[in-house]
Amino acid sequence: MLLFSDVASVFEEIEKRSGRLEMTDVLATLLVRADAAEIGELIYLLQGIVAPPYLGIDLGVGERFAIAAIASASGYAPGEVEKDYKKSGDLGDTAEALLRKRKQTALSTTEMGVEYVYDAMLRLAKASGPGSQDAKIKHLTELLNNASPIEARYIVRFVLGRLRLGVGDPTILDSLSVAKAGDRSMRESLERAYNVCSDMGYVARTLYTKPETIQSFHVQPFKPLMPALAEREDSPKSIIARLGRCGVEMKYDGFRLQCHKLGEKVELYSRKLERMTDMFPDVVKEARKLKTEGIIFEGEALAYDKKKGRYFPFQQTMHRRRKHGIEEASIEFPLNLFVFDILYLDGADMTGESYRSRRAAIQRIFKGKVLQPSQMKLVRTAKELKVIFDDAVSKGLEGIMAKDLEAHYTAGKRKFAWIKLKKSYGKAVDTIDGVVVGYYLGRGQRAEFEFGGVLVAVFNPDSGKLETVAKCATGFTEDEMVSLRETLEKMKTAKPPPNLEYNIEVDYWVEPKFVVEVAFDDITQSPNHTCAMSEGKGLALRFPRMVKMREDKTIKEITTSDEVRRMFELQRAKS
Repeated sequence: MLLFSDVASVFEEIEKRSGRLEMTDVLATLLVRADAAEIGELIYLLQGIVAPPYLGIDLGVGERFAIAAIASASGYAPGEVEKDYKKSGDLGDTAEALLRKRKQTALSTTEMGVEYVYDAMLRLAKASGPGSQDAKIKHLTELLNNASPIEARYIVRFVLGRLRLGVGDPTILDSLSVAKAGDRSMRESLERAYNVCSDMGYVARTLYTKPETIQSFHVQPFKPLMPALAEREDSPKSIIARLGRCGVEMKYDGFRLQCHKLGEKVELYSRKLERMTDMFPDVVKEARKLKTEGIIFEGEALAYDKKKGRYFPFQQTMHRRRKHGIEEASIEFPLNLFVFDILYLDGADMTGESYRSRRAAIQRIFKGKVLQPSQMKLVRTAKELKVIFDDAVSKGLEGIMAKDLEAHYTAGKRKFAWIKLKKSYGKAVDTIDGVVVGYYLGRGQRAEFEFGGVLVAVFNPDSGKLETVAKCATGFTEDEMVSLRETLEKMKTAKPPPNLEYNIEVDYWVEPKFVVEVAFDDITQSPNHTCAMSEGKGLALRFPRMVKMREDKTIKEITTSDEVRRMFELQRAKS
């Protein structure tokens, strides 16, 4: 049995490290000690979750509950806990400090293994209905009564969703490979397995029980795949130079849905892999009519404005993502789902088939109005591609997506199999998707909104770090300023994200979870930002302004520093 005290000691050691290779090796020493019965639970704990996102099991513990549990376990009054928290800025640190000098001890304690802690977290997450708040506090108090001070630090951080290890999925995958193979040779196959099931705990259990099956991991209904991601080019000419003859689809400004059907059962998942089935009964109804036993397909959902005979813009389409008033919303904002890919069909994993083959299956299967094939044309020349692009923009669409006819579906990967070409926003060269890592208070005319802008970062896949690229203070409506400030206030932390490289301070740091789309005029070198830093200068967006909040996207989909560097090089080449 792997003790949670050993896990906490390794967590503490990882916190002291900054390099990804160092973290990988330290973590591997822990994973190699786990057995098949507990490795899945250990991986979930490392990820800061109790289950994959598509199962919809959240801990639902706020600071108030955690303070009550710390008070109960330590013997200090809730007011004393809050006072220490204001000094430490981290409830995990407060729990550790107060349990070191606790005023009372439990009559008996239990030595906690990984499975014990995980099961307690799962019970805590599943507590619901009348009395659930008291039950959550009770479960957390029991854990803290059994915990050492160092264990308490990580238990409290975990339930609050603030584990703060700076260990991302790539590092965990590397560590699993090192633990089982002694090196990173299994990383690629482990990553593919994870990308086609979105459940790293399941992948780890498979690795520890049937390692030979990792190489042939296949798509399964009701285990959503990580969405394939597109690269970008700046012109029709550069797209044709890269792909040659290709398929060109309209790029719709809607939200991406992944639909799974097996028999009569249908489930829908967002691009964040959250279960959305109950929100879209109209899509579920049409999916059940499909003359296939099993299918997984992807599409872009747009709400249709019957009065004006056109599609609603993104923000209004997003009104369909709701938990209440679903029937009314389906009448006011009827959906069309433009199907652009098939990933599984009647027992066959389609991700290894060419786009040409997958597209033929789409044309054969989808004949309806609610579920219809996305518009696609074959082109050979830049001139043909530009005609389609101009037509898309004239219709108010985002642009086009060019696709390699022979490419496989690369779940969770950003490759030139798909290339996007988007319309400009004013003078903007393009847009990026970045994650908010901090925000500023309003000053002057904005003082009343208590919000003055956000610090935005992109991801460096080589280092595993987030790197700042823009301080964005414009593009917000008054309502958005209020809404964004309220959202970010709930995510405030006393310290910057542990995997953030930065040279700029903010009024408040936040957990890096909230994605925004930012437009800009061009890219410039700056010593203040750390994106693609070289010789003391990073890359920064010039005149950044927010286009929209992307609540439908995860941090895994944000722009990379390599993309920003490439845009900068294209910009210089044009100059």
